[in-house]
Amino acid sequence: LAAQLAIKGDLERPAQALSGGNQQKVALAKWMPHDPLVLLLNDPTRGVDVETKREIYLMLRAFAAAGKAVVLLSSDTPELVHLCDRVAVVREGR
Repeated sequence: LAAQLAIKGDLERPAQALSGGNQQKVALAKWMPHDPLVLLLNDPTRGVDVETKREIYLMLRAFAAAGKAVVLLSSDTPELVHLCDRVAVVREGR
């Protein structure tokens, strides 16, 4: 997975030494081997470049295609509509 995401050399580096996009990819790559049933992600593509967004989208779609759940929190409504099967909106705390 690290080679596929082009972050193999970044796995052991301190997070603050990585770009925002590589920080996100490393965080996701470190969770995947644990084979979680659910991923809960808060703005996983905020501040990343277009190519990194595409890579993260592909990873999340593959995870969901394997029958697992992805719960995504984002203020980017178009991203949610594009990526998600279901969307819930919280307004004023409800």
